[in-house]
Amino acid sequence: MAAALVEVEGVAKRFGEGAARVDALRGVSLAVGAGEVVALLGPSGSGKTTLLNVIGCILEPSAGKVTLDGELVWDGRWLRPDLRRLRLDKVGFIFQAHNLLPFLNATDNVALVLELAGRPPAEARARALDLLDYLEVANRATAMPALLSGGEAQRVAIARALANGPRIILADEPTAALDSKRAGIVMDLLGRLAREQQACIIAVTHDDKILDRFDRRFELRDGELVSQQGENA
Repeated sequence: MAAALVEVEGVAKRFGEGAARVDALRGVSLAVGAGEVVALLGPSGSGKTTLLNVIGCILEPSAGKVTLDGELVWDGRWLRPDLRRLRLDKVGFIFQAHNLLPFLNATDNVALVLELAGRPPAEARARALDLLDYLEVANRATAMPALLSGGEAQRVAIARALANGPRIILADEPTAALDSKRAGIVMDLLGRLAREQQACIIAVTHDDKILDRFDRRFELRDGELVSQQGENA
């Protein structure tokens, strides 16, 4: 496997105390390398989304270590004071619902992320148009979200996730709202960008029709990593 872009070691996450305590994650360790597309599988309540949110620096672990793109970011405490900047620098997020702003067209939805990161508006728009072209949806650059198909909207959302050049892409049920054909197109695009950008994609999914698109599959159950399948298993 290529050098790990994501590495979690003995990560635990607890909610509540005493009789109300829930152990959402129990000593999970895994590593994901550049160019890999991996799935987090398991029944509802198994800890998949919790793990995704820990990797994305949204949830604070209760124990363990988290390393992103070679930087140790959690070891008993956050090692960067500005988590928003950390996420902007290192992580892109893709969700089941595209969450595009309905009052901005496709280009402006992507450019806004760049402007929030401090890019000049003209530079932000140029980068947004390049990304839409890369994801084969440049012909919809001026379309409003309500006029995009499900697959087009998800590709715009992927462009937004890539806007700041993160090498770690976290996806929560990215194809659940798509039919088989569009789901396959989206997963093929994610696989291509993982290889070409030397990024890694970690996706929570229940979508059986896309499982053959993943390099590896990690299964969680009751907060524990119980199996790994794929090339490096």
